[in-house]
Amino acid sequence: MLEATSEYPVVTILGPRQSGKTTLVKTTFPDKTYRSLEAPDIRQRALEDPRSFLAELKGGAILDEVQRAPQLLSYIQGIVDNNSDTGQFILTGSHQPMLHQAVSQSLAGRTAILKLMPFSLNEIAVYNQDLKAFDLCCKGFFPALYHRNLSPGRFFSSYIQTYVERDVRSLMNLKNTTNFQSFLLLLAGRTGQLLNLANISNDAGVSSTTVRSWIDVLKPSFMIIELPSYHVNIRKRVVRSPKIYFTDTGLLCYLLGINNSAQLQRDPLRGNIYENLLIMEVLKTRLNKGKRPDLYFYRDSNGNEVDLLIAQGQSIQPVEIKSSSTFTPSFIKGISSLKKQLGDRCKDGMVFYNGENEFSFMDTKIANPLMNPAILNTVEGSL
Repeated sequence: MLEATSEYPVVTILGPRQSGKTTLVKTTFPDKTYRSLEAPDIRQRALEDPRSFLAELKGGAILDEVQRAPQLLSYIQGIVDNNSDTGQFILTGSHQPMLHQAVSQSLAGRTAILKLMPFSLNEIAVYNQDLKAFDLCCKGFFPALYHRNLSPGRFFSSYIQTYVERDVRSLMNLKNTTNFQSFLLLLAGRTGQLLNLANISNDAGVSSTTVRSWIDVLKPSFMIIELPSYHVNIRKRVVRSPKIYFTDTGLLCYLLGINNSAQLQRDPLRGNIYENLLIMEVLKTRLNKGKRPDLYFYRDSNGNEVDLLIAQGQSIQPVEIKSSSTFTPSFIKGISSLKKQLGDRCKDGMVFYNGENEFSFMDTKIANPLMNPAILNTVEGSL
């Protein structure tokens, strides 16, 4: 973020609610004037007289939840165009669609856009170095759970209520929140699976078009991610549907009614949730370095699959993810198949598993990122 502020007059930080955006910017820039546009009186002043509002902010400011007053961005454009200083304004926002539209119209070329997800494994280790995979899956990674030692159940209950009542309603004309919440539960049960709109539509009792529109709201508001399939220059027939993962496994477990580690370890979705955990960690590693995700999965018509592919220029880094504590050679079946398809473009594979030992097997690195989070940097590479 500091690097971005040295290059651009405006830095825009996007991310889900409660991911720590406000704390990060206020800690990083303690001398900057701070204004939260969530506060009704401040927002009203900004909307009624934007010139006067911004004139009070000599040298720029931190403007929190700026999507609540997107009209300000046109006036900020005029300010930064008349002043060549970098790092003047730090903007934060939780509603990516609104903010992206306003930024693209007013601040194109004038702002760096960064994304902040909830805590990473390295950040969690500050609070607890004894990281247990299934405990982490249930608790999740939102900072408030650790800063204030909150109960995950109460936290996520309030989070869902706030998200549906405020964020979702502001992004679409949602008349029946009950149907939408039922859809969320159905989607949670399909984490790590191929997206099948017709299947979800039948179970939710709404049209496929409605399901698609709801997913298109969940993605830009940072509730879920879609992991696309990789099919460039692979001759063999491959599956084209994306997979769905949740931004936070604590939220995912809450939606599934999974309350603790023991319950999770017996759940049929245990492997999918563990996979969700580590795919999000790779994503956070890339986003925290200001890089594009460039993440995919691979599955062909014969059932060969690799859970995660990381595009590195013309090369592909394959990663298989298993919740088992015991390694078996079958874990690398998909990686071996992909290597035959891609040849030299496919780098040596990695297997993330839940065991204690770290070793190599047939040019494949076997490791547990929870015991050694630094391994995520070696997978992510030096792109």
